[in-house]
Amino acid sequence: MIIDQNTPYFFNHTLANGLRVVFKPENCDVSYCGIAINTGSRDEKLHEHGMAHFTEHMLFKGTEKRKSGHIINRLENVGGELNAFTTKEETVLYAAVLNEYTERAIELIADIALHSTFPQKEIDKEVIIILDEIQSYKDSPSEQIFDDFEDILFGDNQLGHNILGEPEMLRQLTTEKALDFVNRQYLPHEMVFFVTGKFDFKQIIRWAEKHLAVPERKTLPLPRIAQTDYIPQKKIVDRNTHQVHYMLGNIAYSLFHKQRMGMFLLTNILGGSGMNSLLNLSLREKHGLVYNVESSFQPFTDNGMWTVYFGCDPSNMKRCEELVYSTLAKLRDKKISESALTKYKLQLVGQIAIASESKENMSLSIGKSFLRYDKIDNLETARKNIEAVTAEEIQLVAQEIFRPEQFTTLIYK
Repeated sequence: MIIDQNTPYFFNHTLANGLRVVFKPENCDVSYCGIAINTGSRDEKLHEHGMAHFTEHMLFKGTEKRKSGHIINRLENVGGELNAFTTKEETVLYAAVLNEYTERAIELIADIALHSTFPQKEIDKEVIIILDEIQSYKDSPSEQIFDDFEDILFGDNQLGHNILGEPEMLRQLTTEKALDFVNRQYLPHEMVFFVTGKFDFKQIIRWAEKHLAVPERKTLPLPRIAQTDYIPQKKIVDRNTHQVHYMLGNIAYSLFHKQRMGMFLLTNILGGSGMNSLLNLSLREKHGLVYNVESSFQPFTDNGMWTVYFGCDPSNMKRCEELVYSTLAKLRDKKISESALTKYKLQLVGQIAIASESKENMSLSIGKSFLRYDKIDNLETARKNIEAVTAEEIQLVAQEIFRPEQFTTLIYK
């Protein structure tokens, strides 16, 4: 297939069972494909804490026609890669292979996503592995603080579920419990299969009809409950660490909020990946107080979260805190100049463009975007959305989200 300027940015098709297929033509020798499932840790019942992540691990441990060794070798024997991850709201399986092995990858992902058996012998082994993964996080306070912060921020809401789960619940997992979770949550109409590569879309549809056209399940997934009772908190935990690890944040906008793009831009200005972010310039470059400081915005389907994190010497914590609060106050109290805003917009567009050059990142973004919005924006559309954000909107977002009385704070000392 020759791809030119007249080729549509993407093609999509819905199977009879409701499963959506999306394809982006790419003139390259390697194809990426995967399945994005609208299920994550927030879709667990109280007694299932950790089930979404555990299920993702177990998808590699056996299907109705394959044992774990066959799954591992199916793509690796031809130089391919198979991987997966779990978030608060998604489970994603994906693969990268030479174009000639794309159907092999599609068939394998369909098999493990739709026909896994969760043998008890494998469950017992995998529980030990995940318990070790949990312990490794506890040995890394700069990572664990993010999970603990979310638990505090979201409280009893489903979004507070730690993705890795709780050891006591993991030890009680059985084949029956795993199948109950999958049969309830892994529904074809809650899935998007995504493919990028040098193919005709009609071929992609044929492969999808062949391997993904399972009967639709007549079950209802666990309903997602929006958080309505956010209460700001401050918690200090004695971890006996050499550094202080500090997080503050607030509830923020959802994936569908009109101010979402303004929030992304503001967060990038404040503490994004660029070394010229306001917090990096202040805490690190000007005052030499931290090695790492960052801000992030994570939107969900009905809510969102904004955070600032830094690690510093205990003697510098108070000064770092003052500088963070001062930077947030400036963004609330004064509009960004048009020249500075233009610079920040160009920076964000460039970051998005560079990230999209990774075919893997692009493919995953396609799957997740179609799962949420039933569409995919190209770089030009993203640029227009960023360009539309005004200095007034940036200040409005700062005034709404950066309110000290609404901050939740977690400190490891």
